[in-house]
Amino acid sequence: MATTKTSSSVLKLAGTVLNRRQFSVSKVAAAKQMTVRDALNSALDEEMTRDDRVFIIGEEVAQYDGAYKVTRGLWKKYGDKRVIDTPITEMGFTGIAVGAAMAGLRPVCEYMTFNFAMQAIDQIINSAGKTFYMSAGMVNVPIVFRGPNGAAAGVAAQHSQCYGAWYAHCPGLKVISPYNSEDCKGLLKAAIRDPDPVVFLENEILYGVQYPMSDQALSNDFVLPIGKAKIERPGKHITIVAHSRAVEISLQAANELSSKGIEAEVINLRSLRPLDVNTVTASVAKTNHLITVEQGWPSAGIGAEILARIMESEAFFHLDQPAIRLTGVDTPMPYTKSLEIAALPVPRDVVDAAKKLLKVK
Repeated sequence: MATTKTSSSVLKLAGTVLNRRQFSVSKVAAAKQMTVRDALNSALDEEMTRDDRVFIIGEEVAQYDGAYKVTRGLWKKYGDKRVIDTPITEMGFTGIAVGAAMAGLRPVCEYMTFNFAMQAIDQIINSAGKTFYMSAGMVNVPIVFRGPNGAAAGVAAQHSQCYGAWYAHCPGLKVISPYNSEDCKGLLKAAIRDPDPVVFLENEILYGVQYPMSDQALSNDFVLPIGKAKIERPGKHITIVAHSRAVEISLQAANELSSKGIEAEVINLRSLRPLDVNTVTASVAKTNHLITVEQGWPSAGIGAEILARIMESEAFFHLDQPAIRLTGVDTPMPYTKSLEIAALPVPRDVVDAAKKLLKVK
């Protein structure tokens, strides 16, 4: 099992993402900029200061400051009892964390990648996710499982899959898939305070990318509600729904569509379970067209779930055209760079899908 995957290619790709961001306005540009990594670190620090039951456990989270430096400085500040390095045994340290949560503590369990959390999926789903139900509501399991999820760069099939749909399938878990720095800070704080197990799916490529932070988001009291989506860009012609890095792709596509007179409404889901269907249906009722964008596989994916919910609701009758899913290609992630690029949605795919729905050349 690989233990670290941070590489110059990942950092270069993150820089490319940052350079491509062209949807800032003057108000946003004036806001303080913060990387996703630092936003996560701030959330952990603030919650550990606020509640001494919170502790971090995982591989290299302490003296090494975390594989992606998300826990940087926390071991020096809080010590061995609250920032705990473990051997390479995901099943083992996840079980320890789940037991600690049952006993009243609030663990934050970090994985170097959610691909490695497959070693511990029994603990996450059967032990953490089902205990509240199986104990007739007597035993809460307040725990956060967090780490990088989805496609990175140059790490091939076993380290590149999105687990959003996997965990969102399971009752008993809450699943968060944040996009930018405000999402990461506000939702991680909410996850740590939540009485139930939360799977927190970060994106490796976005760790080093800076996003604007409002004065409110910089406050220690900033907490975002779990289960509430955000309209990142309002529009009237077509609705684009995405999560995690796919929001960035959708915003870039919306920028290009705007230059052609098409105003796309971009919805950042933020949470995959519970899913904010109301925000999506209200947008579809306004725009009459829908595209979903994700980097996960198509079969039984998040986009498939959204389309099913729309079909089962009144919103179906507002659609002027069948909705479209844009997903990763239905194959394990290739290692070859050219094929890796071809395996994931890009802004051009979103633009072409929007033109197809709106019958625009």
